[in-house]
Amino acid sequence: MKDKLIIGQYLPIDSVFHRLDPRTKIVFVFLFVLVIFLADSLLSYGISLIFVAVFIMLSNVPIKYILKGLKPVLFLIILTFLLHIFWTKQGEVLLSFWGLNVYSGGIEQGVFVSLRFLLLVSMTTLLTLTTSPIAITDGIEILLGPLKKVKVPVHEIALMLSISLRFIPTLLEETDKIMKAQISRGVEFTTGPIKSRVKSFVPLLIPLFVSAFKRAEDLAIAMEARGYRGGEGRTKYRLLQMKKTDFSVLGAIVIYTAIMIYLRGL
Repeated sequence: MKDKLIIGQYLPIDSVFHRLDPRTKIVFVFLFVLVIFLADSLLSYGISLIFVAVFIMLSNVPIKYILKGLKPVLFLIILTFLLHIFWTKQGEVLLSFWGLNVYSGGIEQGVFVSLRFLLLVSMTTLLTLTTSPIAITDGIEILLGPLKKVKVPVHEIALMLSISLRFIPTLLEETDKIMKAQISRGVEFTTGPIKSRVKSFVPLLIPLFVSAFKRAEDLAIAMEARGYRGGEGRTKYRLLQMKKTDFSVLGAIVIYTAIMIYLRGL
């Protein structure tokens, strides 16, 4: 299960994208998430696909690894595509069966929304694959720094986000272990009626929650034993510094934004 979901995992390999300042990557992904909603044509989505593909290549993350990691969300992508096909009634009727009509506009919207979902998942996952949890924490804390003036606990918020990302693969690994232990005792998770399948997940959820709370308690005790008292007065071992590559990447997302704005509505 851990190998099937890549969100929250970090690949410590050397690449251009790995060496970027975490602030650059966070701003880059945040802007991409906003700008991708401006795409409304095959040309704009084609440019977006090329844009994402280029940065995946720069990250040196294996394509097979990303495709394997995207498998858990393929069901949602296919479901979204089918919902648009049968519920969007725009354009010409291309197919009619069982009282249902398939419109050209429905297929177009289904393809666009599915591509958007795929690009969003790929780009946001690329952030966690190429950035360690500590770097993400430092980047978010610095970017949210101005909010400290209005008494917002920026350090604590960044720390919670980082710990949440870090715990995703850990909890997936724990879930996999519990499922294998339950299967060895005769529990069936994939066969039988839906009602019995749902009931079979109860013995899985209880030990998972217990394990999660125990890990959280252990982490809190470890942080307390090391003298952690929040972000006030803390210094940093790693100082973030933006380089020419960072400004080039930010320039690329600005150019991409300008292209999407220009192509919208053409």
